[in-house]
Amino acid sequence: MNEDQIINRIRQLLDAKDWTPYRLSKEAGIPNSSINSIFQRNAYPTIPTLIKICGAFRISLSEFFNFEAVPLRYGELTPDEQEMLSGFQDLTQHKKSLLLAYLQGLSND
Repeated sequence: MNEDQIINRIRQLLDAKDWTPYRLSKEAGIPNSSINSIFQRNAYPTIPTLIKICGAFRISLSEFFNFEAVPLRYGELTPDEQEMLSGFQDLTQHKKSLLLAYLQGLSND
């Protein structure tokens, strides 16, 4: 993966969340100037910065770099579906299991 792919991946994630670079800087706890450097100067983010960016998006570094095998589908989803996925990511594993069981029950009707 080269620098352009990393920057494009961050842009893809921003688009998926409908976030601005400023919002990313706030969510990740990174100075806005650092985020701007990534986009305006095509500066490669450091690993600690990338970890913070991934944390803001609630994905792992593995998911970030493995986007070809596990593509981000948010662009294909409706706003309601995107909201559901965002909320799902914040749940505990137990609550995720309960929600999935509930959805299966609804699907069987």
